[in-house]
Amino acid sequence: MEGTTSTTSYDSYDPDVYDEAATVRWAAEPDKRPGRTAFQRDRARVLHSSALRRLAGKTQVVTPGTRTQVWDASPRTRLTHSLECAQVGRELGAALGCDPDLVEAACLAHDMGHPPFGHNGEQALNDFAKDCGGFEGNAQSLRLLTRIEPKRFVHSDAVASGAAATEGELVSVGLNLTRATLDAATKYPWPRGGHPTEPGSVKFGVYEDDLPVFEWVRRGAPEHRKCFEAQVMDWSDDVAYSVHDFEDGLHAGHVDPGALLSEQERSAIWAVAIGRYVPEDTDPQELADALDRLVGQEWWPHHYDGSAVAQARLKDATSQLIGRFCLAAEGATRRAYGTGRLTRYAAELVVPLATRNECAVLKAVADRYVMQRSEQEALRADQRIVLAELAEALTARAPEGLDPQFRALFETAPDDRARKRVIVDHIASLTDASARALHAHLTGRR
Repeated sequence: MEGTTSTTSYDSYDPDVYDEAATVRWAAEPDKRPGRTAFQRDRARVLHSSALRRLAGKTQVVTPGTRTQVWDASPRTRLTHSLECAQVGRELGAALGCDPDLVEAACLAHDMGHPPFGHNGEQALNDFAKDCGGFEGNAQSLRLLTRIEPKRFVHSDAVASGAAATEGELVSVGLNLTRATLDAATKYPWPRGGHPTEPGSVKFGVYEDDLPVFEWVRRGAPEHRKCFEAQVMDWSDDVAYSVHDFEDGLHAGHVDPGALLSEQERSAIWAVAIGRYVPEDTDPQELADALDRLVGQEWWPHHYDGSAVAQARLKDATSQLIGRFCLAAEGATRRAYGTGRLTRYAAELVVPLATRNECAVLKAVADRYVMQRSEQEALRADQRIVLAELAEALTARAPEGLDPQFRALFETAPDDRARKRVIVDHIASLTDASARALHAHLTGRR
């Protein structure tokens, strides 16, 4: 991880740390090239998947293909975010004793189920799918990894049995990743409505019809508890997007560092942060202290004019922030659990509250100055219309408009609920541009 000073490194898979239960696959299969670890195979499968490539055309904060920047800073997409998350997670995980390929695979895979238009698209699809199980990007990621992404087909008799069965229909097992990698990619290990402390939460990690593979993944795991590698992935995700969204906001000219010293502007930032990025009972003074700590660093970007020197200073600040957030978590976790290898369910990642508040402040800054711009809200409204009309058109005309993969699933679906889920799966697989193109094709509107 850029900007860190950790000297601890664990570079290889250890069978005493990750046992057979961790490395087993939903459907048994031989390795095509001996010498690779199970997690190196997982990482390669995710990296070469078409679903990962499609993230290049999906919104992170700024819609791909738009140029709203004062300076051409090439804003992040879901793909570049996933690559950056993977780099952060690989090094943080390795420093704590996790298998680095396992953590990297989970980080690369964590956003693969997200639909076009980012969280805006996620909300639109959830509205459409409310009577067939809803939509959640993380649950969609599990579905994609274990069912939709076409990598491995087996006879149904062989699934989760380890047997070389030759009877039964051919079924997809997706990328057929190991149990430990799928578990590490599961941010919310519970079904819809099953949040352990917030029953009304919209966050969940598995749809009802994917429960068999989810229960296989979670076999022997403490209920509702994320494995250690998933916690590393989750924090790496927070670090990557908070820091890089802030960096993109500066590059685009939307964030003025000087405005962060204004009491009026600060109050607006705290209002965004509280309830969205920090608990509702958070004292605004804690957030003020967090921002003051960051602004007080000698590397903090107090000014940005787009010059080469300013770009270099901003990139250094980005590295410093990533190092600061990761080293804080590494140090606190080591103080709690010692110097041994920390994996699976042997530990919890410890992130100091002060560090979480610093990360949350950066998220709130990007939210306030980038996502809440008036032109962004107009764009989001248009995106919701596009997805709603696309879903309606596909419902009325399917299987017309469906790609061959989804057309076949639609034609063999047993009922309307299952057919609606196929439509959801197809829309979720689209990029921003392909969603607009299919909408125009089916509706005649642009």
